[in-house]
Amino acid sequence: MGARFKLGRPTASVKEARNNPTPWERLLWSRLKNSQLDGLKFTRQFPVAGFRGDFACRSAKLIVELDGSQHATQTEADTERTRRIEAQGYRVIRFWNNELTDNLDGVLETILAVAREGGRAPTP
Repeated sequence: MGARFKLGRPTASVKEARNNPTPWERLLWSRLKNSQLDGLKFTRQFPVAGFRGDFACRSAKLIVELDGSQHATQTEADTERTRRIEAQGYRVIRFWNNELTDNLDGVLETILAVAREGGRAPTP
C-alpha cells in the first residue's frame, strides 16, 4: 500500500472526486460509462502525472477535462497541467461545463473524433 503513496498518486483525492462528481461530470459519465461511446472504455478521475483527469480512455490515450468558471482565471496552471499530462503520452481535450449542457451531442462527437485519431503522443 505504501508504494502508491511513494509514487505521489493522488489516491485520496481521486476517491473523493469519484464519490462527489459535479452535475456536469455526472451528465457526461452517463454517456461514457459502460463503453456507450462507440465501444470506448472510459474511467473517471484517472490519476496521471500527479494530477487526475476527469475522464480517461486509456486505449486512445485521451484525457477529457470539464472546466468550470474557476478555470477562466487559472489558465497558466491549466497549461502546465496539460503539458505534464501530455508528456505522459496522453492527449488532453477540454470542454466548458456550459458546452456540455448546451451541446452534449457535439461534445460526444468531438470526444469520439479525437479518440479515433489514435491518441498519438505529442511531438517534443
